[in-house]
Amino acid sequence: MGHPNDLQARFAQIQEEASRRWEALWHDPRPLITVGTATCGLAQGAAEVLGALRESSARMGLEVQIREVGCIGHCYAEPLVTVKMPGMSPYLYARVNPTKAELLLRYLVRDGDPFLDFVMGALQQDELMPPVWDLPRFHYEKRLILEHCGIIDPEEIHQYVANGGYKAFIRSLFLKPEQIIGELAAAGLRGRGGAGFPTARKWEICRKSSYGVPLVICNGDEGDPGAYMDRAVLESNPHQVLEGLAIAALAVGASQGYVYVRAEYPLAIKRVRKALQDARSVGLMGEDILGSGRQLDIKLFEGSGAFVCGEETALIASIQGERGMPRPRPPFPAERGLWGRPTLVNNVKTLALVPKILGNNNGLFSGVGTESSPGTMVFSVVGKSQQPGLVEVPLGTTLKQLVFDICGGISGEKSFKALQIGGPSGGCVPASLQETCMDYETLQEAGAMMGSGGIVVLDEEDCMVEVARFFLEFTQGESCGKCTFCRLGTRQMLELLTAITLGKGSLEDLELLEELARDVKQGSLCNLGATAPNPVLTTLKYFREEYLAHVHEKRCPARQCRELTAYYIIPELCAAGCDACVGTCPTEAIYTMRTRKKAVDQEKCVKCGECVRACPPEYKAVVRVSPTSEVPPPQAPKAEKDSH
Repeated sequence: MGHPNDLQARFAQIQEEASRRWEALWHDPRPLITVGTATCGLAQGAAEVLGALRESSARMGLEVQIREVGCIGHCYAEPLVTVKMPGMSPYLYARVNPTKAELLLRYLVRDGDPFLDFVMGALQQDELMPPVWDLPRFHYEKRLILEHCGIIDPEEIHQYVANGGYKAFIRSLFLKPEQIIGELAAAGLRGRGGAGFPTARKWEICRKSSYGVPLVICNGDEGDPGAYMDRAVLESNPHQVLEGLAIAALAVGASQGYVYVRAEYPLAIKRVRKALQDARSVGLMGEDILGSGRQLDIKLFEGSGAFVCGEETALIASIQGERGMPRPRPPFPAERGLWGRPTLVNNVKTLALVPKILGNNNGLFSGVGTESSPGTMVFSVVGKSQQPGLVEVPLGTTLKQLVFDICGGISGEKSFKALQIGGPSGGCVPASLQETCMDYETLQEAGAMMGSGGIVVLDEEDCMVEVARFFLEFTQGESCGKCTFCRLGTRQMLELLTAITLGKGSLEDLELLEELARDVKQGSLCNLGATAPNPVLTTLKYFREEYLAHVHEKRCPARQCRELTAYYIIPELCAAGCDACVGTCPTEAIYTMRTRKKAVDQEKCVKCGECVRACPPEYKAVVRVSPTSEVPPPQAPKAEKDSH
């Protein structure tokens, strides 16, 4: 390695330039406006907001700085715009559209009016605003992975460096591999990609393998329905992930590696590619890192989008140009993987935590969480949550705290029913267990798993049989077909579940379903098949009465299964002359009676539920019932249909 003083001096020059740019950005007399342009923001119109800000500021002759940032986690409130006026805290404005963007420029930037009616919160404590506006979700979070997401420009390496970026990597250049691994072991870091395997042990296995020079891979092949944690991190702060990967390379003795990202993430790919180019341009990657003599060549690999490629042996096969299919283990990839060489594969979130641990601030990580599961975890919360989005909380946080304190409870004033946690292969934990702590062992005891951090919130209107069928349909469709238990077992399970939701199941089907689920769990080759039965087993365990209602009574208690549901309009509640439901019915099943009130032709109704959503909330005249066990509301005969 080159002389340590020379290396430190070169990095100090990069830091000095980064600090100069950062200070200039935040102390510029011009207002600073940032727009969240991660995928969640763009999907809600952030690009139009960005264009409106640029066009309107030019038209008004305003001197402003307009920058793009990533996702801050409040995905329910996108598009998000932050405005930093000289001498004021940065204010965060939610659900900004082009019209509101122009008003922000007019009132706040031009006239100095904080426009408080539209403020979501302040990124720093502010005297003008009540404490409750100080983004209360952040009080419950411990942001290590997401610390700079939504704050810095993901395509500007100097902003990351100015906020402490790459310091841990430079420090690691002066440590022995066993010292790096020792610090990870002391911190207790476990893999954040699913299984929770101790990271230090995995690195040590790779370092000691005798099958050649090791390789390192960042696994960004995120395919869970509703999960977008890894995508958001790569879009919002790719350098923190690259720094973790670079430290991993030092620890195991690798000089080559890959960032594996699925092709369905074009923005993540764009920003990772830019981050790699910038890291090379300043000398933090390449043939001679800052004159140290160390080499690190990281390449971006675009995956084809197969869910099974999230499994590390299938991912490795994909990079080698083969069909993405898992192979039996041992040998594990850490011993012998890509091209027959020792291969360290770590998840995006795992690697993003490494710089936090190696940056002389180990207490930030090990000081939170539980004894067996230290640190934090990023969850993507979707479904019936009032405030869905990304949250990073200490492991050990309860499900109740996550759903109610952090994410605002259940939307639509419905009652909380369950959480599906751990991705499509995760389990369903009922509301009765909402005091369950989110750590690896406790969730496993409940029949679920941490997985990669995907959470779906379910309410009283969700049918748990249909939930199990939906997730099993996904995993069955994503099975690579290599092993019989997964290929055929999941298909037979799906056929049984489908029959039950159609009201055609029997008690024998329930028994066979449970038996098949246990066999598939024990006999599958990889974790896709081994965990695919989890939604079925947990719903059978905690919601068996719903299965029995489908089987014995041919009734769906949640009134969600179409074949076991019917729609009626209550005449006493229907407003004469209101045609809201008529215009939304795709099959013209709703007809008008002589009284000008509406009724449903059951022969034409396809049970899509559009009439329920269209009926004004002050009437609530359209009801959904189970026709086999509930007396339907009085319905006028077709003879009373208005002939006009």
